[in-house]
Amino acid sequence: MMHDTTDGRAHARRAALACGLAFLLWAAVNARAADEEALPTPAELEAAGLVIGDITVDNQNIFDLSDPRENKALFRLANRLHPRTRVEVVRQQLLFRPGEPFSARLLEESERLLRADRYFYDASVRPVAVHDGRVDIAVTTRDVWTLNPGISFGRHGGENTSGVELEELNLLGTGMELSVARKSGVDRDETRFDFRNRHLRGSWWDLQAQYSSASDGSLHWLSLERPFYALDTRWAAGAQVFNNDRVDSLYDRGSIVDQFRDHQRFAEAYGGWSRGLRNGWVQRWRFGATYDDRQFDVDSGWTGTSTVPADRKFVYPWVEFDLIQDDFMKLKNRDQIERTEDFSLGAQASVRLGWASASGGEPSALMYAGSFGHGAALSQRATLLSSLNFSGRFQDGTARNALFDGALRYYVQQSDRLLFFTTLEGAYGERLDLDNQLLLGGDNGLRGYPLRYQGGDARALLTIEQRYFSRWYPFRLFRVGAAAFIDIGRTWGSAPLGTPSLGLLRDIGVGLRFGNSRSGLGNVIHVDVAFPLDGDSSIRKVQFLVETKQRF
Repeated sequence: MMHDTTDGRAHARRAALACGLAFLLWAAVNARAADEEALPTPAELEAAGLVIGDITVDNQNIFDLSDPRENKALFRLANRLHPRTRVEVVRQQLLFRPGEPFSARLLEESERLLRADRYFYDASVRPVAVHDGRVDIAVTTRDVWTLNPGISFGRHGGENTSGVELEELNLLGTGMELSVARKSGVDRDETRFDFRNRHLRGSWWDLQAQYSSASDGSLHWLSLERPFYALDTRWAAGAQVFNNDRVDSLYDRGSIVDQFRDHQRFAEAYGGWSRGLRNGWVQRWRFGATYDDRQFDVDSGWTGTSTVPADRKFVYPWVEFDLIQDDFMKLKNRDQIERTEDFSLGAQASVRLGWASASGGEPSALMYAGSFGHGAALSQRATLLSSLNFSGRFQDGTARNALFDGALRYYVQQSDRLLFFTTLEGAYGERLDLDNQLLLGGDNGLRGYPLRYQGGDARALLTIEQRYFSRWYPFRLFRVGAAAFIDIGRTWGSAPLGTPSLGLLRDIGVGLRFGNSRSGLGNVIHVDVAFPLDGDSSIRKVQFLVETKQRF
């Protein structure tokens, strides 16, 4: 009996131990399912051959009323007045559907597509549960305020711009853009109507239209395109037409030295094909045709000496080849303040060639255009981006209107709040058409000088900035940053009607940056004070600049 009792107790202990282990295993499995961070990595989910399950969309409003800091009367009113982005608008931009194989890349690329929409502050697409061979996906977006009924003002290069407009970037939550504006700019005053639907009837077809009646002419533009919207998109097509009648000005030392009337009629159509994403690379082909007719005449309102460009008309077929590497990284506090930024760290290249036969006294021409870009993470804190663009034509064995421009952008994250940034930009022109000026001034980087201050056939600009990203979040509306900067630039050669180059031009300055965290109507507001160190005696010793830009 003693032996039997001992065996019984041993069996009981083993049974209790087994039950305990079973309970712990059950608890661990349930905790794993409940804890999103405990899920297998996206790469592991993909390797397991799972498929997409349920897709839930959490399209959050502008303000989070569960946060006491945002549960204010004004913010509650803004949420009530703002039509949230419709769930179907979010779903139609996802690159995956229930029942399809799970792909970590498609989740990441869908995030990038959503973040590119101006009516979203941020977006995340992540797996949240695994069951029965399926992966459930949660899509979270946060809207921003998209209605702009008001007055705009800007100042750069010593010139003011202003406007009164009614603009909606997300009409009734559909993603459509509509605006009516009256603007007073440097070159002209205009009344403008714009419309855009990026997802026509729930598709990837992008419809854009613009009508402008200006003090010096008018513009009519219509475009319909199904782009290569994702890396694995297999085909694209598009067409656009526009008719633009305006007065163009040539500048020197910030002043107009010539004016003439420019009437352009333009039409283009293309079709594109791709094998999709293969081994981390995408190759695309486009085949199209372009009609480009430019006619110039003396402007009746200009009283000075006028040099009118020669008329140009080119009708030509063309072929374009694109090469794209799939290599992206998410960063923060580079060009935005406390926003997720998508940086392309791979290589991108594009080349277009076309042949325009002789017509209307214009000799035959080989038309060319292209671009190259590359990004590299030099270390955990340093990033280098490079780009090169070129365009022009060959006629009678001579390069004409040839323009090459490139840039290097270098970021070093010194801490969570400090960033060193520098950029070197350059451009070179060869036998440029008279209406195509290479200018340097307060409107394109040389902040201490008047706009369009110095011209030539080549230019270079070096900018050095120390950026500071503060934690200050006034009224929970704007993220605040600051910058101290040095701009150094010059031009070479001389514009056809311009004075010789003044040599090296430098300025120093400081500025505030206001990141628009609740609005899609411009990402970063710049308020700068710049001090020119060179130039002639006619320029002001202090330049004040207020403008909205896409970057810090």
